[in-house]
Amino acid sequence: MLREKISVNLRRDARRGFLKRSAGLFAGAAAIGSRAEAQQNAAMGERLAKANGRPILLKDGIVLSLDRQVGDFAKADVLIQGKKIVAVGPNLAAPAQTLVVNAAGMIVMPGFVDTHHHQYETVLRGIIADAMWGSNQDRLPLRNYTSVLQQTFTPVYTPADVRIAELLASLSQINDGVTTTVDTSQVQLTAEHTDASIAGLKESGRRCLFAYGAGGADATRRNPLELARLRKQYFSSDDQLLTLAMNAAVTPEMFEVARAAGVPSVSHCQGGNFNEPAIIRSGLMGPDHEYIHCTRIGKEMFKAIADTGGKVSIAAAIEMQMGHSHPPLQECLDLGIRPSLSVDVECNMTSDSFTQMRAAYTWQRAMANERTIQGEKDPPRLLTSRDVIEFATIEGAKCTHLDSKIGTLTPGKEADIIMLTTGLNVTPLHNVPGAIVTLMDTSNVDSVFIAGKVRKWQGKLVGVDVQRILQEANKAAEGLIARANYSNSLFDTCCSGPLLSATERATLSPEQVKRGR
Repeated sequence: MLREKISVNLRRDARRGFLKRSAGLFAGAAAIGSRAEAQQNAAMGERLAKANGRPILLKDGIVLSLDRQVGDFAKADVLIQGKKIVAVGPNLAAPAQTLVVNAAGMIVMPGFVDTHHHQYETVLRGIIADAMWGSNQDRLPLRNYTSVLQQTFTPVYTPADVRIAELLASLSQINDGVTTTVDTSQVQLTAEHTDASIAGLKESGRRCLFAYGAGGADATRRNPLELARLRKQYFSSDDQLLTLAMNAAVTPEMFEVARAAGVPSVSHCQGGNFNEPAIIRSGLMGPDHEYIHCTRIGKEMFKAIADTGGKVSIAAAIEMQMGHSHPPLQECLDLGIRPSLSVDVECNMTSDSFTQMRAAYTWQRAMANERTIQGEKDPPRLLTSRDVIEFATIEGAKCTHLDSKIGTLTPGKEADIIMLTTGLNVTPLHNVPGAIVTLMDTSNVDSVFIAGKVRKWQGKLVGVDVQRILQEANKAAEGLIARANYSNSLFDTCCSGPLLSATERATLSPEQVKRGR
């Protein structure tokens, strides 16, 4: 009895000691600073914004490097010089002129990577929140994604609408800790629309793989011409925040166009949308291609993606909501594919990575747990919080062909870094990956660095007139709704009404579609 009592007391004392250390570690993050501290913090933000190559030391943070060679640390530093990470570890020496940032109580980790985002649609956020996807589905409400976004709104976009949508989407995601995206562009109405997309992306200061995608019957002719123009005009160097890809249909011809242009390719890849045997036989599948969704595709196509090193992007929240079929996380994992995560469309779903990670995490575990409940003898391994963080960071970096630059806190890589607070919704902190995936939201994103430049500091975007951006976005949305003659309700569902077959929908006039319910 005495031995048992001593053992219990020791455990209790150890627990108390841990909680005391935790309380001390996170006091700086949770406490309300004095006016002098607030002024000092603001002054540090100004100095960081004007660093001009001075070293930056993120000191005493909880470092989640996601590089197993570097390791993770309960308390360590990250040293930045210019746009590069120089060192990661405890008690780093600070060179002369170093700007020292107190990161105590903060989780310091790589920025999130979103591998599929139709950013031009952002000024129409939530406008069809209840809508289905629309393509290759037998019966749908009159209003769906295809009929509203693609057939009604996209044709009436102006270049000015495109620029502000790109800027709004990018700044919003920087605010949420997403430092890189794949902009799967589908608004190439004219060269001016494409140029406006790039202008908005450049203005934001964010990293982006811009996936140009001409649509329509002449896409095969337009794609190589525009890719050559864009490469010369905007993407002559690979050592920049913006890089180029082609967004195209899953056909051998489009694969060849991308290869001839020297750019990776990105395709929406859903069962029934393309000739799977022809793609597999083409011999053109490879590691330079990103396959989006991969819902309802055959086992042979999945195996071909795995065998050729293809990249997979899963938008779990949208796939579940909009009727793409179930997110194929398990199909990927069974073949050794580590997928990336993506947002897809903000007309239906939020664009933050916390939502995407939780959707993927809970979906895979729900399906795997159900197989266990049903008595399966060898059910799939459950995803861990660390798994889905890797999907949202290093796997995203691989998908965008940027893993030599970003995705982990590795010396020599570029400093795309986010700092997450551990406040009321997280403290006491007992597990870092678990807190990020199961407890945090966008309010925890305190500061953001992209290529070593501070883009968000202590909860506020740096150098951004947010009110001006919001005014421009509202003006663009009002113009689009007016030009489309679209009737919108602020409170009713966007997409009620009778289910219509594809044949019935084909008999409707554009005006009937716009009026819609």
